[in-house]
Parts: sequence; structure tokens; C-alpha cells
Amino acid sequence: MLLQQYFEVRSPQKLGVSEAKRDECLMQVNGKHYRTVWMEGSAVKMINQLLLPHKFEIAALATHKDTAAAIKNMTVRGAGAIGVSAGYAMAQAFLESSDLEYIENAKKHIESTRPTAQNLFYATNRVFNAAKNSAKQKETAMFQAQKIADEDAENCRKIGEYGSALIKDGAKIETHCNAGWLAFCDWGSALAPIYFAKRQGKKVFVYVDETRPRLQGMFLTSWELLNEGIEHRIIPDNAGAYFMSQGIDMMIVGADRIAANGDTANKIGTFEKAIVAREFGVPFYIAAPTTTFDLKCKTGKDIPIEERSEDEVLSVSELADDGIMKKVMLAPQNSHALNPAFDVTPAKYITGLITEKGIVKPNTVEIKRLS
Repeated sequence: MLLQQYFEVRSPQKLGVSEAKRDECLMQVNGKHYRTVWMEGSAVKMINQLLLPHKFEIAALATHKDTAAAIKNMTVRGAGAIGVSAGYAMAQAFLESSDLEYIENAKKHIESTRPTAQNLFYATNRVFNAAKNSAKQKETAMFQAQKIADEDAENCRKIGEYGSALIKDGAKIETHCNAGWLAFCDWGSALAPIYFAKRQGKKVFVYVDETRPRLQGMFLTSWELLNEGIEHRIIPDNAGAYFMSQGIDMMIVGADRIAANGDTANKIGTFEKAIVAREFGVPFYIAAPTTTFDLKCKTGKDIPIEERSEDEVLSVSELADDGIMKKVMLAPQNSHALNPAFDVTPAKYITGLITEKGIVKPNTVEIKRLS
């Protein structure tokens, strides 16, 4: 059964936020609203996340191969943003050619970029299936890609509405990786309830895991929270247990794929945080739109785990005095590393799943009711 106290009694209309506040655009950079990724003509535009937090720059991607490369090298990252970018890339392929073989090869190429991210496959399949037999392929592909983007932003806003009901005034919350504006079109998943709670007038303090090896918590989440004016501190990944032992009210993280039974793949390190949360009685929530659910994966064992380059572990990138990002080796020469990008948190460690349709328990029966 859906958690009735949040799904019905605390519906979005009863959360204490005006219509204007609910509907205002969230992501403001220097006073201007941006989505993480959008399309202008045949080009895909996106915030270049490889340069944040030190430099804000928009990348312009002319072809589906350019957009696919941006997904793979993490110019754009985060479940929803990857999905939206993949949808736009699929639309670009239809704009580039009416040859079905070309478009099918483009689809395979886009899908090869990030194997764990379920939203990517949702988007490519939706655009491809809608447009392939359409009399107006290009228009249909563009329409579906844009609709995916708009739905992504709206779903995250609803996640913020439902999730904010869990947050008390003065709450101390830990998060891992980045699942905010930059991980979706707007609002985000794990950070959306925090942003919405702020709009309700609640004070929130956030512990931001640095999230090695790519430091998305330090680089991206802290940058978002600074823009939003939310008090926070960056903590080392291995400090989570200490701070939970001192008293944290809840932990909210995102997801890259959720299996039919509630097992959840998220950024590496999430699983160990869930174990620690269980030890100290800290509620552990996953925030994700239903496009992240993969009912074909019966359990987390069926979720493919992306292995990334060992260079991400052995080195870091830093902003040099000349303003150019440079790679600095940290490990001894000739050292090697293992670099799984994700791990799977079993459903038994998860308190609830915050979705755009309400908050559900992580089990097969309740997840199935969302579809």
C-alpha cells in the first residue's frame, strides 16, 4: 500500500506553499534561470559540469555523436539529465537522416555510453518508438524529446512536494553524490525535497558527502546549495558514520536504476551509507522519478554496473592559475585501481522511495502500483 500519510493526507495542495512558489523556476545562476540541458534548433545545449564549480560554461553539441560523447565523458551526468540528453540525441539522429539503419545505429551508440542509467534507455526507446513509423519523423522525435525534458522537470518538482513532508524544521540531512538541479532538467530528486522545504520556510542543514572519485558532492551539490542559500558542510566520504553517530535526522540520495523489488543502484558508496544509517536508526530515503524504475530487473543482481577508467581514482583535476583545468596524478607511478561507478543498496536498507506519484515502500507490490 502507498504510504497513506504522505500520498493522500499530505497531497501537494496541502503542503503550505503558494501556487506561485511551487511553480517558480528553480535553477538560478547569477539571477538567470537555466535548465541543465535543452535544445536550440538542432543543437543540444547543456551546462558543462566538468568545469564546475570554478567555471560556468554552456556546451553546444551539434550532432548525436557529440551529445553521446558528452554523456559518456560526464559533461552531463545524473539520471534524469542523462535521460533528457539521450532523448535529445535520439532526436538529433532523426534530424540527421531518414535512413532507419542510420537511426538504429545511432540509438545503439547512445545507449552504449552509460549502461547503468535506466533513464537513458527510457528516453531513447520512447523517442525511437514514437518517431520511427511516423509520417513526420523529425517533428515527432523533437516533440517526444522535449516532452521527456518537461516531464522530467515537473516530476522532480512533485518529488520535492512529497518529500518535503518528511522534513522537519531544523532538520539535519546527509546526501551522497549529486541529485539536484544538475542531475535532472530542474529541481532534482534527492535535493528537491530540501529545496521545497526551504520554500516552506523550514531551516535545513545538509551534510554533503564529497563523493569520490569524481567529487560530485563537493563540486556540484555544494555549488547548488550555495546558489540556493542553504547551510551545509562538505564532509569526507569516510566521515558519514561519525556524523550519523552524533545525530542526523535523515539521509536522502538519488538513484540511477531501481529494480522491481526496490533494490537500488546509485553512486558508489551509497550502499555503505545505508548500512550505517540502519545501525544508527537514521531513515534512509531514495528519491527518483518512476522513469528510473526498471521492472525488467527483478532484483539488484540484474542491474549492470558501469566500470569507469582507473584514472578517475588515480588522479584529480584542478583549476590552475591560468584558469585551465589540469589533471594531477596522486597515486604512485604504475599503480592501478578499480573504479565501479555504482553499487546496489538492497531494499531492506531503504525506508521509502520518494517519487512524483507519492512515497512508497521498496517492495514489488507497491512499486508495481506506480506503473
